[in-house]
Amino acid sequence: MSDNCCQNKGCELSKLKKQQAKVLWTVLFINLGMFVIEFGAGIRADSLSLTGDSLDMLGDSLVYASSLYVINKGSKAQAGSAFFKGIIMFLFAIAVFARASYQLFTSAIPEATIMSTVGVVALLANLLCLLLLTRHRKDNLNMSSVWLCSRNDIIANTSVLAAAVLVFLTHSILPDLAVGLLLTFIFAKSAGKVLSQSWREMQQAE
Repeated sequence: MSDNCCQNKGCELSKLKKQQAKVLWTVLFINLGMFVIEFGAGIRADSLSLTGDSLDMLGDSLVYASSLYVINKGSKAQAGSAFFKGIIMFLFAIAVFARASYQLFTSAIPEATIMSTVGVVALLANLLCLLLLTRHRKDNLNMSSVWLCSRNDIIANTSVLAAAVLVFLTHSILPDLAVGLLLTFIFAKSAGKVLSQSWREMQQAE
C-alpha cells in the first residue's frame, strides 16, 4: 500500500510538472510575440512606456525559459532560477531609467494612438498569461516568481494606457516619462523581493 501511495504521488508530481511546462511554453511564445510588436511600436511612437513594457516582455520570455529549464530540477536549482529572474528585473529597471533620461533631452511627444492600440493588445495578452499562471502560482518558488512577473505586466499595461490618454489630452511628454519611471520603480521593487526570497532558498538548500 505504501508503494502504491508513493507511485501515486510520483504520478501526480509528474503530471503537475507537465501541466506547468505546457503553461510556461504558452506564455513564453505570447511574450516573445508581444515583445516584437511592442518594441517596434514603442520606437515608432517615441514612447518610453511602450518601449519599457516591451523590454519587460523580453525579460519575461527569458524568465519563462529559465523556469522551463529548472522545472524538473531540485529546489536549489529553482531558487537559482528565481535569483536569475530578479537580476533580469533589476537590469530592465536600469534600462528603462536610462531610456527615460535620454527621452527627457529629446522631448519628442509620443503618438497616443499607437500607444493606446498596442497597449490594449498587450493588456489582453498579459491577462491571458496571468489567467494561465494563476492556478500554479502556489506550486513552488519557481512558479510563484513567474506569476509575480506576469502580475507586474498587468500593472505596466494599465499604466501605458493611462499614459496614452494623458499624452492625448495634454500633448505633453511628461505622462509617458512618469509611467516609464513608475515601471522602473516596479521592476526594482519586484527584483528586490525575488532576489531576497531566492537567496534565502539557496542558503537553505545548501
